[in-house]
Amino acid sequence: MDGMSDHEHFLDQDNHPPTAEEREERSYPLDLAAVRTKLANKQGKQYWRTLEELSEDPHFADLLHREFPRAASEWDESVDRRDFLKLMGASLALAGMAGCGANTEPHIVPYVRQPEGMILGKPQNYATVMPFGGDALGLLVESHEGRPTKIEGNPDHPSSLGATDIFAQAAVLDLYDPDRAKTPMHMGELDTWEKFQSTAVGLATSQKAVNGAGMRILTGTITSPLLAAQIDALLKIFPQAKWHSWEPAVSDGAREGAKLAFGRVVNTVYRVEKANVILSLDADFLASGPGHVRYMKEFYRRRNLTGPNDEMNRLYVVEPTPSVTGATADNRLPLRSNDVELFARALAAKIGPAGATAVAPAGSAKFLDAVASDLLKHRGAGLVVAGEQQSTEVHALAHLLNELLGNAGSTVYYTEPVEANPVNQTESLRDLCSAMTKGKVDLLLILGGNPVYDAPHDWDFVTKMKKVGTIVQLSSHYNETSEYVQWQIPEAHFLETWGDARAFDGTYSVIQPLIAPLYRAHSAFEVLAAFSDKPGVTALDTIRERMKSMPGGADGEKLWRKSLNDGFVAGSAFAPLAVSAKMSLASLPAAKTTPEMEFLFRPDPTIYDGRFANNGWLQELAKPVTKIAWDNAALMSPATAEKLAVTHTIMSRGGEHGQVRSAVVDIELSNSKVSGVGITRASGWSCGASAGLRAENRRIHRVEQGIQCVCSACFGCAVDRERRENYGDQRGLSAGVYAVSPQR
Repeated sequence: MDGMSDHEHFLDQDNHPPTAEEREERSYPLDLAAVRTKLANKQGKQYWRTLEELSEDPHFADLLHREFPRAASEWDESVDRRDFLKLMGASLALAGMAGCGANTEPHIVPYVRQPEGMILGKPQNYATVMPFGGDALGLLVESHEGRPTKIEGNPDHPSSLGATDIFAQAAVLDLYDPDRAKTPMHMGELDTWEKFQSTAVGLATSQKAVNGAGMRILTGTITSPLLAAQIDALLKIFPQAKWHSWEPAVSDGAREGAKLAFGRVVNTVYRVEKANVILSLDADFLASGPGHVRYMKEFYRRRNLTGPNDEMNRLYVVEPTPSVTGATADNRLPLRSNDVELFARALAAKIGPAGATAVAPAGSAKFLDAVASDLLKHRGAGLVVAGEQQSTEVHALAHLLNELLGNAGSTVYYTEPVEANPVNQTESLRDLCSAMTKGKVDLLLILGGNPVYDAPHDWDFVTKMKKVGTIVQLSSHYNETSEYVQWQIPEAHFLETWGDARAFDGTYSVIQPLIAPLYRAHSAFEVLAAFSDKPGVTALDTIRERMKSMPGGADGEKLWRKSLNDGFVAGSAFAPLAVSAKMSLASLPAAKTTPEMEFLFRPDPTIYDGRFANNGWLQELAKPVTKIAWDNAALMSPATAEKLAVTHTIMSRGGEHGQVRSAVVDIELSNSKVSGVGITRASGWSCGASAGLRAENRRIHRVEQGIQCVCSACFGCAVDRERRENYGDQRGLSAGVYAVSPQR
């Protein structure tokens, strides 16, 4: 994959132009058979960073020598080094410029009289939360002279316990991103917020005449009670309007699995600190998903033995592709994604009532027996976790297993849904596309999404959008969708606006701004208010009014100040529900037929579904396990590569401008093909576009009929409807890691 391991320089823009030798591109094959021979003759633990290093190939050794020659530290690099470092350095420089430039907005000019309590050079810390991925991560944000500069976890908040993840750490760079949308755009031209408000009043009046029959609202996963109540209020004003949800990197398996197991959608909360034995069914719960920061903290606390009676927890992982949780496992079993369901069925048959039978995947019997024995030995102190990307049946089986083992109510409990609109998002987006195709949508509000980029490719969202009368988009950047809308409104960063959100366990938190909007940006609340009968109401006033009905709200001012100080409302987490499984192993539909090969498409560990493609810190951050930066890759075993005749040819160019590249791979099997790779973005994104990468937009653009795409987030599948119905939803995702799993 061109540019997989490093990005390509613009060779004429560095201080030290490359020599002819450095410009020369070399290529050589990697002999996997020779690598296996070397390993067979060695004893003890062996560590290596790449297969090239392990092979001890002289070409690769020469590349490393030329990349870091002697006396390199003495070279004069006082001006710049590499293009991507220029981008990150510019972003940091602009962070300071944004606060001290000559801005015409009166509320962000430098103060004349120093605010009370502020000491120059001494930072202040404020509690807030970052809403992301169905969760609200508790944060403490460090501020210097009114400008946010550093983010850490809030030790008092139940979702973070003082820790953060990479997305929270990098959020400051998103705030100061110079490529953010800066002012409202109408038909591609600069316009004003006041003009939009006036237009919104006219659009709302037209929709009132037809009870909102032509109005649709498209959002991501909403965990904000404030926004949920505002949308519900709009749906009362426009009773025939509809609210659709679409989150490309999250599967519907959890929702549908809960409905299959309990007959209703519930929110699952784990008590990892109480679990002695944990089984992960393709769940990377230590690195992703709602609550993962807390789960990670609790898990590793059990690994830090401080007393003679402390017992270390034990982790079993069954997964189709390497993950952080899999790397942490005491025992790991690699299985194809479809076979994870077969494994779960076989485990339920062993643990459940006598008479139930299920066939385990080939080669998994020994692992299955060990897991079943350990879980049975630790009844009530075990835990089974199903992965976000897994199927409905796997999630239902995880609920069933936890109930059979007595874990429900102990190491896992269930609450009301945290998300405000817990629907099948694939079907929700499909319904919206159908309505647009039929010309039933006159007004579409897109709040924070980018469906042109991340909707299923074969749904042709662009063509359907052209049949809509007026489209209003709220987005942080002028992105792929913005080119097809009538109004594009810049979205305020969460550090710039008031709001609220519920954490993974339902804990209510207030989003507290630390700086006034740097640009003419607005929140989703303000956009929705423009279409309501209360356009002048503010989010701050609404939140304070809502908190009066919460426990302790009788003294509204005291609760407000305490909540801002703590970062959340104490005692606001959802209470556990009394639910029990209404299904059995025998009631499940038959397992799906396993094809010859499956492709797994997963959210990228650093840029997620592509929304962080313009964040230089996250692009530069090496991905867990693979250590790849600035790109993604097709991960497959050497055996699969040999079966598909995928040659592993390394191309390199040495010297200060050194890089290692692999060829773009088109994978063909049974007259089917997967082609194209890359994580570049459209114009308007400095880091994610061509700067520092010199690559065309190399999204995976098709998965043709005949190869199964097992995913909740794929790169724009062209899988026909029949295969989509057989193997689950196919979602659009242009950035991520995908793995190729052969038949065992």
